[in-house]
Amino acid sequence: MARQKLDRESANEALADIGGWSLSEDCGSISRRFEFGDFNAAFGFMSRVAMAAEKLDHHPEWKNVYKTVDVVLTTHDAGGLTELDFKLAKKMNRFAG
Repeated sequence: MARQKLDRESANEALADIGGWSLSEDCGSISRRFEFGDFNAAFGFMSRVAMAAEKLDHHPEWKNVYKTVDVVLTTHDAGGLTELDFKLAKKMNRFAG
């Protein structure tokens, strides 16, 4: 399924609706660091996100070290950001509490 890449203005508007995320210089991705109380909480978060990502058929680039989870969202087949990135980011924010 082809996904529509967002222009810079649309990406900035979508970014205003989600807290804690940063837009890359080239407007091709958004990123955020999530911090939790311990590894178990971080891993639980990742498990919940994995289930949501699978349902969306849209998967994050992420790295976990102990209680932190660093996330980058982009839509590779669109060559940049799409609505799916912001939809998943909103879910991640909710799961992180």
